[in-house]
Amino acid sequence: MGRYVVRRLGQMVVVLLGATMILFACLFVIPGDPVGSLAGSDKARDPAVIAQLHQRYGLDDPLAVQYGNYIKRLVQGDMGEDFTQRRPVSEILAPKLVNTAKLAVVAIVFDMVIGMLVGVVAALRRYSLLDTVVTLATTIVVGFPTFVIGMLLLNTFAVQLKWVPVIGDPGDPKQIILPALTLALVDAALVARLTRGTMLEILRADYVKTAVAKGVPRRQVLLKHVLRNSVIPVITYIGISFGTLLGGALITEVIFNWDGVGMAMNTAVQQQNNPIIIGVATWGVLIFVLLNLLVDLLYAVLDPRIRLG
Repeated sequence: MGRYVVRRLGQMVVVLLGATMILFACLFVIPGDPVGSLAGSDKARDPAVIAQLHQRYGLDDPLAVQYGNYIKRLVQGDMGEDFTQRRPVSEILAPKLVNTAKLAVVAIVFDMVIGMLVGVVAALRRYSLLDTVVTLATTIVVGFPTFVIGMLLLNTFAVQLKWVPVIGDPGDPKQIILPALTLALVDAALVARLTRGTMLEILRADYVKTAVAKGVPRRQVLLKHVLRNSVIPVITYIGISFGTLLGGALITEVIFNWDGVGMAMNTAVQQQNNPIIIGVATWGVLIFVLLNLLVDLLYAVLDPRIRLG
């Protein structure tokens, strides 16, 4: 187990380095000057001022030097300085990352609760009218883009019914429900289908039939054998889909005006604010890799048959 963790940590470092190299290189194929807006309008720009700004932010250095300096700062916890606010990137992103984390955690809870509950009910009532309705509904939900779901929820519950304000406030617990549902519904539908399929397969397994033949109570069979083993692929999917949640947050936070890293990324792209873009992308990769490591470690806890060598 210890060797496995060390090996995965080493792989995580390699993945992070590769991801930061790709992200850093992609920024330099984007047209435009990231500090040009700081020098004023096109007519008022002074070449001396632009040159001074490039020197200040190290943009006149070779790409290899810029990347090396960025990695050195990143190891020290310094993600650079924002071009527009003249503040450390980590200081700007810290509260926004907390707001996005709240949104993602609530969305994952919705994924697990709604998806698994619907999937379990459909599996236990297979080929019934309820099972047919669940299959049809999940198929329809999966086909909807995130922004369409967000606009439908916003128009229905905020504009028409006026149950929640239109402007998002991360400090108000009520206002996290709609954006979290927007992020969660597609994944919840997939979790429901995955749970249903896995449960149906496990219900036909020999060890489940043996437990039933021995007279083990149905509730104990479902909880101890069927449901526990059905959770493993669901957790795998939830860990992998966290990256999808982060990507969906870019759209969802703009729709609901949620002050998170998605809004920060949207603003940074418009302003060509490279430090913010790299900071958000780096945090996303780091969280994604850490969650995948956690999912792998949970395998051994949920299923003793799995051994991590």
